[in-house]
Amino acid sequence: MSLRGSRETVSAKRTLSNILAGRVVKRPKPGDGRRLQEAALQLLEQQQNICSLLREVGSEECPHIDLSVSDVFPSQDGEQRPSQSQGSSSAMAGSLLVSELRRQAVRLGVPAAVLAVRTVLERWVEIKGSEEGKEDEGQRRRLLTPSQRVQLCVLLESIKDLLSEGVFCPKLLWQQYRRDQRPLLEFVFHLHVYNILTFRSILERDEGVRSWLVSELKDLCSWRPPGGDDETRRVQQRVLSTVGGVLVGAGFEPAADPDAGDQRTAPLCCALLDDMLFWLLDIVDNSLALQRDGAAAELWIQTCDASLCGASASADALRRFFKHSLTQTFTYKPRLTVSEAVALQSGWTFARACVLLTSLFRKLAVTFGAEQLLSHLQQILETREVNWKHVLCFLSTLLVYSAGAPPSLGELLSRLLRSAFESYDPENLITAFLLARQGALEGPGVFPAYSEWFTVSFGGAAGYHATSKKSLVFLLKFLSDLVPFEPPQYLKVHILHPPYVPGKHRSLLMEYVSLAKTRLADLKESVEDMGLYEDVSRAGGGSRGPWAPPRCQAVQDVQKAASLFGSTGRIPATVMEASIFRRPYFLTRFLPALLTPRALPVKADARMSFIEALNKADKIPAAQHLSYVEACQKQRQQDCATRSDGDDDPLAVLAVQLQGLAALLAEERDGEVSAELSRIAHTLSVVFPGGPGELIGQPLIRLHINTPPAAGLHLKAVNMILRSFCQCMLDRSRRHPSIAQTRWASRFVGVLLGNAPLLSGLLHRLWDLFHKQGPSLGAPHLLGLATLLVHLHAAASHGPLVQLAPPLLPRPAAVGEALCSALVCDTQDNMIFCVRLCLLAVCYGMCRGDSFPQQQQQDYISSSLCKKLQFLIPRLLPEARGAAVPDGGPGCEEQESRPGLWSSATDGRNSWRTTAWLLWRHPAFCQLGLVSQYQLSLAEWLTYELRVQRAEDVLSDPERQEYQQWACLEYFLSRPEEQGGCGGDMKVLCAHLLSAVMDQQSSDRVPGAFENGLSGPGTCLPDIMSRLQELVYEMEASRLSGGSDVHHFLFGLVSERCSSAGPPGAPEPPGLGGRLRLQHALNTWNSVILSLPPTLLVELKTEGGETTLDCNEMIEHVNQHQREACPGDGLLSRRLTTHLLRGVLCAGARCGRRAEEVDRALSEISLRCPLLLLSTARWWERSSPVLLALWRRLSGGAPPPEQLQLLDDCRDWACSLETGPPRPAPAASALVLAASLHRVCGGHGPGQRAFGAALDVLRPESRKQDREVLLFLFFLCVKDFLSGLLYPQEGRRRAGTLCTDLLSALVDAADWLLVFKPNEQPALQPFTMMTSQEVARLMPWAFYSLLLQQSADLQHKAACCPGFLHTAVLCFVGLQQLFLDGHAPPADQNLAAGRSVQPFQVLSRAKRLLLGAISTAPPAALSAAQLRTLQAQCADLDPDVASALSVHADPHSLSPEMDFL
Repeated sequence: MSLRGSRETVSAKRTLSNILAGRVVKRPKPGDGRRLQEAALQLLEQQQNICSLLREVGSEECPHIDLSVSDVFPSQDGEQRPSQSQGSSSAMAGSLLVSELRRQAVRLGVPAAVLAVRTVLERWVEIKGSEEGKEDEGQRRRLLTPSQRVQLCVLLESIKDLLSEGVFCPKLLWQQYRRDQRPLLEFVFHLHVYNILTFRSILERDEGVRSWLVSELKDLCSWRPPGGDDETRRVQQRVLSTVGGVLVGAGFEPAADPDAGDQRTAPLCCALLDDMLFWLLDIVDNSLALQRDGAAAELWIQTCDASLCGASASADALRRFFKHSLTQTFTYKPRLTVSEAVALQSGWTFARACVLLTSLFRKLAVTFGAEQLLSHLQQILETREVNWKHVLCFLSTLLVYSAGAPPSLGELLSRLLRSAFESYDPENLITAFLLARQGALEGPGVFPAYSEWFTVSFGGAAGYHATSKKSLVFLLKFLSDLVPFEPPQYLKVHILHPPYVPGKHRSLLMEYVSLAKTRLADLKESVEDMGLYEDVSRAGGGSRGPWAPPRCQAVQDVQKAASLFGSTGRIPATVMEASIFRRPYFLTRFLPALLTPRALPVKADARMSFIEALNKADKIPAAQHLSYVEACQKQRQQDCATRSDGDDDPLAVLAVQLQGLAALLAEERDGEVSAELSRIAHTLSVVFPGGPGELIGQPLIRLHINTPPAAGLHLKAVNMILRSFCQCMLDRSRRHPSIAQTRWASRFVGVLLGNAPLLSGLLHRLWDLFHKQGPSLGAPHLLGLATLLVHLHAAASHGPLVQLAPPLLPRPAAVGEALCSALVCDTQDNMIFCVRLCLLAVCYGMCRGDSFPQQQQQDYISSSLCKKLQFLIPRLLPEARGAAVPDGGPGCEEQESRPGLWSSATDGRNSWRTTAWLLWRHPAFCQLGLVSQYQLSLAEWLTYELRVQRAEDVLSDPERQEYQQWACLEYFLSRPEEQGGCGGDMKVLCAHLLSAVMDQQSSDRVPGAFENGLSGPGTCLPDIMSRLQELVYEMEASRLSGGSDVHHFLFGLVSERCSSAGPPGAPEPPGLGGRLRLQHALNTWNSVILSLPPTLLVELKTEGGETTLDCNEMIEHVNQHQREACPGDGLLSRRLTTHLLRGVLCAGARCGRRAEEVDRALSEISLRCPLLLLSTARWWERSSPVLLALWRRLSGGAPPPEQLQLLDDCRDWACSLETGPPRPAPAASALVLAASLHRVCGGHGPGQRAFGAALDVLRPESRKQDREVLLFLFFLCVKDFLSGLLYPQEGRRRAGTLCTDLLSALVDAADWLLVFKPNEQPALQPFTMMTSQEVARLMPWAFYSLLLQQSADLQHKAACCPGFLHTAVLCFVGLQQLFLDGHAPPADQNLAAGRSVQPFQVLSRAKRLLLGAISTAPPAALSAAQLRTLQAQCADLDPDVASALSVHADPHSLSPEMDFL
């Protein structure tokens, strides 16, 4: 009683902890330690319960037991670091405990270690049971509470003290613990952490560890700490990672001595880890378990992290563990057969796979390269049975997350195919097909389409199967064996893109095709349902299941057909053919997709117009069309009353995913970016479902540049994408100026390129931004759009081509190049915007490409953007002209690095001028000047300069003149021609300027050119013309001082331009397009040449000290080219005629004998260039004042040359015939007299009197000269008559009357017939040289039109002329050919009654006239040679005429019975 009471009294007063604490805080005195120990021993003799003593030491009243988390977990060296006071008290308490344990062990007769273990376990049971009453039933707590954890840590400290004194046995502790209790994982963890009993030693000694450890791990993963208990959650993660690390280290660490130690531990650890992996995989495969235990499995996946390396496992052990786990995953429960994998694999893409499975693969693959993983996968596939779902999901995950996986997969496929065809192994072949299809399912941004892979592998003569017939049979048998299991889309790929088969083995392929079509028919997916415009791409993927159903394909066909109808205005031929030959598809697929009800727009769009056209063509059943109209009306009413649910709105999903992408980039979780982009691509395929993800080869996207993007769902999605990309790029650039941090942008652009409808909408929006809203864009927009433009350009090799409409580019271009065309530099605002965007893009491209090999660096630098900078920087920065070194000259500065260049471009404190100046002198940019594709040529510079609007130019007129002179004379003139310059040749410079001016004037007439910034009024054309005039004058001055002649250069250039007016490398086409191009080129040339000095058109020759005129090239030019461009009157224009004559006069004034040289030149012109002479006579009344005044100024008032005076006299003579009295005809050429008379007769006055007087004065039967005048006058009147037939006008009747009167005067002789066949008679060459090919081709029509309007008497007289029959037959042949070629003039609705004949009547009436002439002509009218030639020409065109000619050749061949004919 006294002892018990004494203990209670002591406890009530002061506990041992209080006593110890009190002794610690006091100042130590000599002898205090000894007295304190004696007192403690006396007290311990009274306190006999050691367990109570331990509880008291660990009680909450002890001040040094207030432990934090850092106290619970030792430091890295495994030791606690208590304070000095705590260390003193703990050491003393340990000493006391050891003493008491030994005393009690002696008293009880047991070893001290046994008593210590029993005491510790009793204390552990007390700690663990202290909170059990607070737990709910069925929710057993898997970890200690914070207070329990603190008590346990104090207990463990005491155990360490006992160990240090040698009175504690850890092995005995575990034996007693395992015998009496089920191990708690956290207790085992703390024993391991405090180095009392390591987990590895437990594994080695506990044979039943597998029975409890796996279940404990599963329970711990499944258990969730109470909300807000972050400390327990961290303990949970620490326990799992520690256990996992020990298991990996013990199971996969190579043993230093294989013969030493227990060899059971490593297999045991492997088995334990496998059990956890199989538990996880079972959860993944069971949807119910996934919902229940998905979080637990995810927690264990987080445990399998590379952070285990260095703690309990080395890097090699971790890699072996990951490799082993991958093998186990690949081979776990291989239930699916290959045929099932073929049918189901489209559901195993990354976007559709279980997130737990893809997360597991990411963790296990993190320490390996793509090539290593695929090599290991190949080894597993060749040696083990595999779970195809796991294998293919792993492949998808690898392709999405690893940039190096696609090329490595391509190499693996090549190895598999090579091995398959070398040993004829179907297993390797099916493996290759499965892997290739799985890669294609992830989209074109990740791996090529299956159709593309199949075509590359088997579509050519170099395919793996093309080596022998045996290989071919092997492939076709393999494909045939797959047919029963194949999804329809793959069968379509094989049918539309069959493997290459030599002609002699074609039957083998046809057998397979027949089998595949039969299978498609069984699946109700026959070839009939392939669609009208089906573009076979990857089978499956997207949002539409394993393959696009016929309904989706019909939607694509409808969109394609409506687009074609919108661009051509005609129902596509493919649709018309389908309505006849593929009627089931047309009625059951195409029309339902076309007539899908919708709210019709107020203004008819292309689809509405297309439906209306089909309805008018009776291709839509009336009842179906009526139902469609009614449904559309209902749809409009519903749209006004309902809204789409936000939860199902794909735009809302897309917005969340884009925000998630931005968050991942902000958190620098680059490993998750690819996965998020894959999900974004999946959503975009829902928003833009109009077509397959990719096409075979390079598809073509039509970019309608004049059509603004249509508002709606697609525009919102595109704006959302652009906004997100720009924001992400801005945020990323702020945090990481390094270009290496923008690799996500390449994958982002890959997603955009994988969806053709999305890309089309994106391009339309970008074109609208660049072309119309560029100056209003801010710096963040420019940064994002510039980088986007760079990545689009870098993806040109596997991206689509873009066709601009209208076609501003000569051919379809890559996406980046097409968008660069939207950047115009025509105004100050557009120039500033363009230079800012180009600076950002080029700087980014240079820095981005710097991380790639040399041959790939240029993929990130757009040549168009570089050339625009080479144009804009010297124009906007005058100081750059003096430092112009884009060719890598000495002005390049080497001190700036490429990252510094990008930092300068993105630094908001720097202006664009600073960046431009830095880039202009940067060595990398200078180096680009050595690459031909980046060199701005003179022709390109002129194109840019001629688009500048002078009124809105950043330069004033003097500044622009200074800049253009610098560019022409200092920059491009001296540059080598291979670098886009002129090589110092002034002629080359002038040729470029002249060609640019002509091209500019040509583009002025192109519809839509002005709207697209190509041309228009107010451009710099006058400035460039001034530069051209300056250069020509300089060349002319150098010619006078001994330089080369300019006129050779000018006429040679225009001759080259005229010869190339048709298709390149082809002669001038006879069609209307070729003639129009030639006329347009000549008209453009004439407008240019009129601005140049006229003296350049005539050559001065000096021989024997005498200077003479040489007009040969000018005459050649007029005869060869100008006559083809004459307008309807067949004459040169007045300005051109005057300019040419001014050149003759000005050049003649430089000769010693001026008048004689001018007369000689004009005489030569009258003989060799009748068109110029005729035009001179026609325009003489208006040109003579100018020319005579010029001559007086040049000659100092001397009388005009004789030829000029003769022209004046001819005019006066013709006028005298009108006014009277008539003067004698001057001694001029017949052509000049006829031209002067024609001007008066066909002028604005009546002219009838002059014509009558001329017929009275000129008697063709008396003088040959007079007959020639009337003959030339008849020729001119016939041309007027023909012009009146082509272009009906009031003067047509008068021209016909004049022709009738002249024909009456000339009909007695045969020379008037030569007018209608100018090319047949070289003697009258003036007719040929005054007639264009078009007029000569229409002369047969004029011949018969004129004759058919004459009286019967005049027709008879004409038919009696010698040579009439030959001419009439030739003209009839020409007339027939005219109608056959479709060149006959259209019917005239305004023809007056009487003798006028419509064009369609001319042919039939001409035939009757010709047959009558043949029947009445004497046999000698045609020679034998002429008859044979004419019969051969008429045999195919008109057998009746040919028969009549044969009868004319031998009239006696007719039988008497046929005489009545």
